Amino acid sequence: MDFQWLLDGLKEGLQQMSLLEGIAVFFGIASVYYSIKENIWVYPTGIISTLIYVWICFQYKLYADMGINAYYFSMSIYGWYVWTHPKEGKTVLPVTWLKPSGWFFSIVLLLFSYLVLYLILSQFTDSDVPYWDSFTTASAFVGMWLMAKKKVENWIFWIITDLVSVPLYFYKGLILTSFQFMFFTVLATMGLLAWIKSERSYAA
Repeated sequence: MDFQWLLDGLKEGLQQMSLLEGIAVFFGIASVYYSIKENIWVYPTGIISTLIYVWICFQYKLYADMGINAYYFSMSIYGWYVWTHPKEGKTVLPVTWLKPSGWFFSIVLLLFSYLVLYLILSQFTDSDVPYWDSFTTASAFVGMWLMAKKKVENWIFWIITDLVSVPLYFYKGLILTSFQFMFFTVLATMGLLAWIKSERSYAA
């Protein structure tokens, strides 16, 4: 790996970074950290980050990502409620695996949302990355839904989203955000392992 290229890219990103992007990155990383820890602060920190990214994505013509950040906001409210209101007889909402029916629904949701988003972006906006933007948005759409339900598989969809987002944001000139998603990939992998361990603990 060319570490000098990474360092140069990070330096360039810091030089080009706006105050808003810096704040959004900080709270975005904090949100992922709290998610790994199953801490309720995942939602208030995530809300701050997503609201800022709605504006940033609008400025950079990443319309699908703008929409998904608005969706993150609403799902953060929903997830906040679900996490703090477990089923009767339980003190917390446990981490669980998806059933086969859950996987089927998730894949259908991914494909359907991708198709709808692509058609909207290609036909009704001036987006220059409709395929790319639609895919990251659709996979994140599923990941956020599964996270609110505390399903282990949410991390799989986040890893996919993060890996594809790295080159997308780099291409759009949001260098620091691109590095943020590179870091998110590492955190999401850690989150997957942590939630697998947590699921076993809840099951026991």
